[in-house]
Amino acid sequence: MSLKINERKLNYGLAINEALSQMMECDKGIILIGQGVKSPWYVGQTCKDLVAKFGEDRVIDTPVSENAMTGAAVGVALSGMKAIAVHPRIDFLLYAIDPIINEAANWYYMNGGKLSVPVVFWPIINRGGEQGAQHSQALHAMFAHIPGLKVVMPADAYSAKGLMVSAIRDPNPVVYIDDRWLYGEISDVPEEIYDVPIGKARLVAEGEDITVIAVSYMVKEAELALYELKELDIRVELIDIRTVKPLDVESIIKSVSKTKKALVVDCGWKSFGISSEISSIINENCFDLLKHPVRRLALPDCPAPASSELEKEYYISKKDIIREIRNILR
Repeated sequence: MSLKINERKLNYGLAINEALSQMMECDKGIILIGQGVKSPWYVGQTCKDLVAKFGEDRVIDTPVSENAMTGAAVGVALSGMKAIAVHPRIDFLLYAIDPIINEAANWYYMNGGKLSVPVVFWPIINRGGEQGAQHSQALHAMFAHIPGLKVVMPADAYSAKGLMVSAIRDPNPVVYIDDRWLYGEISDVPEEIYDVPIGKARLVAEGEDITVIAVSYMVKEAELALYELKELDIRVELIDIRTVKPLDVESIIKSVSKTKKALVVDCGWKSFGISSEISSIINENCFDLLKHPVRRLALPDCPAPASSELEKEYYISKKDIIREIRNILR
């Protein structure tokens, strides 16, 4: 099917909303459950008008009990329906580790592929605004470590809609992590239903000097860096991984084999994170081709500060990416 991509623009939050609305219209067995699904304060525009459209039997605003509502979503999925469990802050998804890791992730394997859990765990990353350590964590590496879970992290509105469709259609559990800092991002989004394949990266920009592999919101900062680096005649190849697990190893290796230099930019902590995994993959497959050791940009190994001035130093920005690329090429 040919998608008319350039006919309209949509912001990131409304792209998710459209995916949810269209999929729930097509399949009456889909429910959305979570805290604050009625409230734009919790979920932005992502759940706008869904209660009015589908009723409180299918869009269920729950009490503040992450473990109970996530367990209910897993139970619904086991009964033959499809569940989307939204957590307005990924930090408090930690209260629901048992039904996600011990149950949903293992069910397909434990039953020899005869039974699956079609559930989407949809946590939202909140950062900045002096929210402090308990409300600012990007925990994607932890969930990517677990066999049986797929983890996706869109970085633009087009991917946000397409990956939500793919996550809902997947017969096994998918952790769909979006970043509230992306809610104002606007891009071309087709009106019809489409999917973005899980496990396939997006080539954002082609270049010959260095490959930048970015995760989630870091794609936006890397794009801003690209504009300034072009003025210095530095041509960067930018890859948006889109899917943390399974990684599109082929696209990463293909790009690094061409540029022979790589920088991995992650929105999570540096130690034992996604940047470490991607760096290892590059070294295992491209070591003899590399003209410079793989470098990583990620958060320092300390909790997020609750000061706006400290936040400016803590979080990665385009200036950090530009500095790192210039150091590598020097």
